[in-house]
Amino acid sequence: MNIPARVQERLATAPAQRIGLDLASVYYSKPIAFGSGVLSERLFTLLDTVYAGGLRYIDAGRSYGQTAESLTAWLEQRPDVEDLVICSKWGFAYTGAGGQWGSTYTDGWRATAEAAHRYIDNVTAAYRRQIAEDRALLHGRLDLYQIDASSLHSAALTNHRLHGQLAELAASGVMIGLSTSGPDQADIIRAALAIRVGELPLFRSIASTYNVLETSAEPALAEAHAAGCVVTVKDATANGRIAHTRAAAVVDQVALETGTAREAVALAAVFRHPWADLVLTNTTTASQLAMNIAAKGIRLTAAQLSRLAEATAPPKAYWRCRTALHEYRSSRVAGSNSDA
Repeated sequence: MNIPARVQERLATAPAQRIGLDLASVYYSKPIAFGSGVLSERLFTLLDTVYAGGLRYIDAGRSYGQTAESLTAWLEQRPDVEDLVICSKWGFAYTGAGGQWGSTYTDGWRATAEAAHRYIDNVTAAYRRQIAEDRALLHGRLDLYQIDASSLHSAALTNHRLHGQLAELAASGVMIGLSTSGPDQADIIRAALAIRVGELPLFRSIASTYNVLETSAEPALAEAHAAGCVVTVKDATANGRIAHTRAAAVVDQVALETGTAREAVALAAVFRHPWADLVLTNTTTASQLAMNIAAKGIRLTAAQLSRLAEATAPPKAYWRCRTALHEYRSSRVAGSNSDA
């Protein structure tokens, strides 16, 4: 499966190179309910801002609510916008609580092998249902479809019937990707790179967590880039967790030395890698976006990078904290939706 020509062209000609929007980040702060006029106005302003700022890649995965519906509503009011690369994800179970997606993973990294294999029996039906939903929600404007894989037992890596169906989707012009999480990201990436349907590799996009606290996937991500995959870095600023770790003092000192902010240093530490084709931002304002884009120009010295490397966390410890943060934020989103 090759990368569709339109995707290559849009990424190559984007005014702001190597940076994309994680639309789900809108849900990390109030107002939450997408049905409200306040949030619709806020979201449309955000999308106008990032488009004007040159971003052309939008991750509209349904991990936190009606992102696809909202993006489509914005696009309907902007008929001249035809150069976006739109990504969606599947592999989340809809809980029905407060309109929530993402509270229950279909194969989360904490799941046992037995539980994961029980799910495999139903994965192709889940895929058919979700791809139909996502295509309808996005009015057919789907360029990249990622499956969440958080375990080596994931159906994304083991179900040959699913691989065949994903290959059919790729043949229709949709790029197939994998979104990883958990302490075994490197092993998951390498397993995905080995999957072929016929003579062709199935996955042409890999999205993984990489930041100054969690760098364990770096060698595997470099391998994915070398193999021709579009590598996307998510959680590049560690979801704001740097401030609550021993890395804060190190990052703040580097920020002082470079005359920038903590978040800019975190992003610069990612942008320096040539294998990082896209770095997702959770910006919500024009000033934040400008800082994020400017981070590409920050050149960190070898000494600064060495100090940052010493501040990394063990993968398992990082992911324990990351999971606790995700569950806390999900509970706040659900509570805000129920109050709307």
